[in-house]
Amino acid sequence: MADGKAQSPLAQFEIKPLIELELGGFDVSYTNSALFMTVTFFLIVGFLLLGTRKRASVPSRLQIMVELSYEFIAGLIRDTIGAEGRKYFPLIFSVFMFVLVGNLLGMTPYSFTFTSHIIVTFALAFAIFTGVTILGFYKHGMHFFSFFLPPGTPWMMAPLLVPIEVISYLSRPISLSVRLFANMLAGHTLLKVIASFIGLLGVYGVLPLALVTALTGLEILIAFLQAYVFAILTCLYINDALKLH
Repeated sequence: MADGKAQSPLAQFEIKPLIELELGGFDVSYTNSALFMTVTFFLIVGFLLLGTRKRASVPSRLQIMVELSYEFIAGLIRDTIGAEGRKYFPLIFSVFMFVLVGNLLGMTPYSFTFTSHIIVTFALAFAIFTGVTILGFYKHGMHFFSFFLPPGTPWMMAPLLVPIEVISYLSRPISLSVRLFANMLAGHTLLKVIASFIGLLGVYGVLPLALVTALTGLEILIAFLQAYVFAILTCLYINDALKLH
């Protein structure tokens, strides 16, 4: 039974306590998920510090990567929010890098993909949703509720459109978190299933090996794409809160 569990494609997503802790009756153990979040944090900080340490006129490869990351998010903010969005650059850049590095780190052997857990992605999405909602009320006060009634809508349509808009708005953290979680979970599970055939088929495992190689490249692309989607939707939510449609 233990061997079957070890071979299960879902075993890679199991959260295991590394340092067991209890605080006020709550389990606050330091887990493998928390460990890889910590590793992700230090990888991002190290990447940025090393890439900006010298800031030479002829940049190194690492400096070019940092500058490309900066320009990519800066351009994304300009295109979706405009000049008013500059103050939100640290938030959007941090979200993008955290999701991206977390996704890529999960591609390395014997690692853990914390973005494949709905509790992690939902916590991140809900924090963004809450912050954006507070921003909307801070910027517009009670006028923020006009967001749920598109401009020019006949009043007789309000009883139908307002509930639809409210449900759509409240579903944002769900759709944002499920999209990332589902893609990471499905991709890694598929890779694990196909990779298991390589050992079983022996010398005939060339085809599964080629397929795993192709799927790994696709998963890396999806890792970038999901980080981009998470960042651009964050930008769009901030834009909605600032400009109300």
